[in-house]
Amino acid sequence: MRAEKWLEEDGLTLLEGWARDGMTREQIAGQMGIGLSTFYTWQKKYPQIAQALRKGRELVDYQVEAALLDKALGGDLRAQMYWLNNRRGDKWQEHPKEKTEDGCEPVTVIVDG
Repeated sequence: MRAEKWLEEDGLTLLEGWARDGMTREQIAGQMGIGLSTFYTWQKKYPQIAQALRKGRELVDYQVEAALLDKALGGDLRAQMYWLNNRRGDKWQEHPKEKTEDGCEPVTVIVDG
């Protein structure tokens, strides 16, 4: 199998779509009819392939992020908790770590005896 097919507009569109649909790298390589090592080599050698895959993943990631934000702003408590735990984990952890005055985590020493 030669990479040229995947560098044409139709090939790049397929790659972007497969990435957008959530296919794994292994699945995409299978659809392309190549092994995973060839898939990684082509991504490095042909920036168009890497860009198409990245574009497909980014698009769906943004769509999901926007949907999650809409739910959180709409009052969905689980969405709000998820968003804050992941985006503002320093303030909104379920079990925040205790800190000392100097900002370090305390150490517990257990003496057996």
